[in-house]
Amino acid sequence: MSFFPDIPKIAYEGPSSKNPLAFKHYNPEQLVEGKPMRDHLRFGAAYWHVMRNGLSDPFGAPTALMPWDDYSDSVSNAKQRADVFFEFLDKTSIDFYCFHDRDVAPELNDYTKSTEALMEVTSHLLQHQQSSGKKLLWGTACLFGHPRYAHGAGTAPDARVFAYAAAQVKAAMDATQALDGLGYVFWGGREGYGSLLNTNMKREVEHLAMLLHMAVDYKRAIGFTGQFYIEPKPREPSTHQYDSDAAACLNFLREFDLLGDFKLNIETNHATLAGHTMEHELTVAINAGALGSVDANQGDTLLGWDTDQFPTDLYGTSKVMLKVLEMGGFTTGGLNFDAKRRRESHEPLDLFHAHIGGMDAFARGLKIAAAVRADGRIDAFVKNRYSSWDAGIGQHIESAKPTFAELADFVANNPEPALASGRQELMENILNELI
Repeated sequence: MSFFPDIPKIAYEGPSSKNPLAFKHYNPEQLVEGKPMRDHLRFGAAYWHVMRNGLSDPFGAPTALMPWDDYSDSVSNAKQRADVFFEFLDKTSIDFYCFHDRDVAPELNDYTKSTEALMEVTSHLLQHQQSSGKKLLWGTACLFGHPRYAHGAGTAPDARVFAYAAAQVKAAMDATQALDGLGYVFWGGREGYGSLLNTNMKREVEHLAMLLHMAVDYKRAIGFTGQFYIEPKPREPSTHQYDSDAAACLNFLREFDLLGDFKLNIETNHATLAGHTMEHELTVAINAGALGSVDANQGDTLLGWDTDQFPTDLYGTSKVMLKVLEMGGFTTGGLNFDAKRRRESHEPLDLFHAHIGGMDAFARGLKIAAAVRADGRIDAFVKNRYSSWDAGIGQHIESAKPTFAELADFVANNPEPALASGRQELMENILNELI
């Protein structure tokens, strides 16, 4: 049975094509820097947006048409959603996917029943993976949707809620391992506070670290080899979330001796909410050797919340791919479309338009990034800008770590430094030229 009978498998037709159901830039087998596009980009579809997002907003009811869904909490309905999802993956040539436990299986307000339902649906997902060749990029537990987590999960003031969260993570990790997941994400959706007047921050952060150490211990106990990730986000729904940006996450991981077990999953819209560019957040993570995966979306600079829009900005996708190429490419991670259609784009067909656009934007960004690297002018300028550190006094400072007295003597006996231009506009012009 086909759930999208009028939609063909999306093919690459090239930049001149006007077919809305064709790729203009994403050619999976095209080699870029010696590697196929599909291996550079490692696209993943988000189960929660494709199959579960009703497209409601704070001012309006859901609009999404999902004719395959009877909206029950039955396992049979959950399995049918999986059937639809894997047809979608096949027709879009998306190789990976990711999910929260409560996306794929129902929350039944009973831990044992919910876990049994999750494992039954997991078996169904595994059958689809084995027949299709699709892979789980990462799994995670939804520790933010249910009212029990209104005050947090790992940071909850109630120890019983913490215990429930730990049990739910255990079950989600079991499901992820059963599906040969390449990673597992911790996104602290409500791990933060609304007011410090009623919050013991020190205790909450210590408890969060405790939960993560338990997860590391359990990972080793069950032999799970996937990568652990933390996903930064500064706010919404909390006034402040402890995983506020890449630097804060790295500091937390170092403080609690977790850095060796975690990398970061960076999201564009979360970077925006933190007051950073995605380029900044990726650079911070790469500099620490801790960039693992990317949530591919974009926000709206006119809006102050997490709009999770599909990526269409070629400057953004080009800069992301420059950073990914700089670090040598993805290993366990990839580009997961944590993005939803607009509320007005409510038909199933719009799911395809949205993902085609996002995939083409990143494919074009990859080609632009490769062109920038092949052109070499930007890299050459940056290398020359820091050339004083490669010889003479700069090399001495980096290697010998001289004293203030030595440097004062150097300054007293040498001419005033000549101020060199940063050439920012030239760098931007070069990027524009190659775009």
